[in-house]
Amino acid sequence: MNAPPADARAERQRRWEDWLASSHEVALQVELPIVDPHHHLWDRGGHTYLPAQFAADAAGHRLVASVYVECLSHYFADGPRHLQPVGETLYAADLARAHAREAGSAIAAGIVAHADLALGESVGEVLDAHAQAADGRLRGVRYTTACDDDSTIHSAYTTHAGMLCELPVHDGAQQLARRGLVLDLWMYFHQLGEVLTLARACPGLAIVIDHAGGPIGMGRYANQRAEVFAAWRLALQPLRDVDNVSLKFGGLAMPLAGFDWRKRPVPPHSEDLALAWQPYFDICLETFGAQRCMFESNFPVDRSGCTYTSLWNAFKRLAAPLSSDERLALLGGTAQRVYRL
Repeated sequence: MNAPPADARAERQRRWEDWLASSHEVALQVELPIVDPHHHLWDRGGHTYLPAQFAADAAGHRLVASVYVECLSHYFADGPRHLQPVGETLYAADLARAHAREAGSAIAAGIVAHADLALGESVGEVLDAHAQAADGRLRGVRYTTACDDDSTIHSAYTTHAGMLCELPVHDGAQQLARRGLVLDLWMYFHQLGEVLTLARACPGLAIVIDHAGGPIGMGRYANQRAEVFAAWRLALQPLRDVDNVSLKFGGLAMPLAGFDWRKRPVPPHSEDLALAWQPYFDICLETFGAQRCMFESNFPVDRSGCTYTSLWNAFKRLAAPLSSDERLALLGGTAQRVYRL
């Protein structure tokens, strides 16, 4: 007889935690401060990832601040639909305040909320409501446009092709610029051309590309790593001299990237991660430079593929050959400046 869904989920969670616990890697270069500009917190479906859990994961490294990024969590259940995402900001700000009182840390020192930029100029009402709920922590909005013709590459967001080229979205993005807020973008590698269109339409807007620009290694892209890499690299090149666009390097431990870390008997060591990601990092650094690149954890999503300790060790390995200033920028300085932490 099949186990009830809740029991099955609990068993999968237990196996996952046991798998992560089998890693015994210790943090490298613990004196280096890091700022994590992309993580989530949630309590849903029996799976929690709250500030204490995040702090425990990060304990080996010198985490000085972090940025909470929206994840369709804890929306208001009623009221005007366009204002329902403000519930998530209120939730994240409450968690951040409570953890600061208890532990004195700067987890979720910044919050990147969700708002529908297709509302155009009227999105200003949503942004102002987020600002009030965030209690001084609002730093930007994430607008997700990730979509692909392959139905196995699914997104929890409602998206369609060409969203960043639509004029109402440009009007909404201008509302962010007027408030000094950052626009995070999550799309797939074959949609990167839309970023150039938006950046040219909104030259005063700080734009951040999430998850290294979304290279895909599953679905119809499985076993096509070389082809995807070449297309991804080509799509990034036009953004080299677009000064208002930065990039978060991360997201490559989640299943979407296709490295299948979770299928290993034990979690990958940071040396394995760094070796696999070196070609991607080299292109990102060449394109954006350290002053427009920042490492991100994307936890707990990337927690499906590795530990926090190994992830940031891999980042430190990737940054090791660079100058001291470049290392500090990638590990925290760029994020600190972009998100005004």
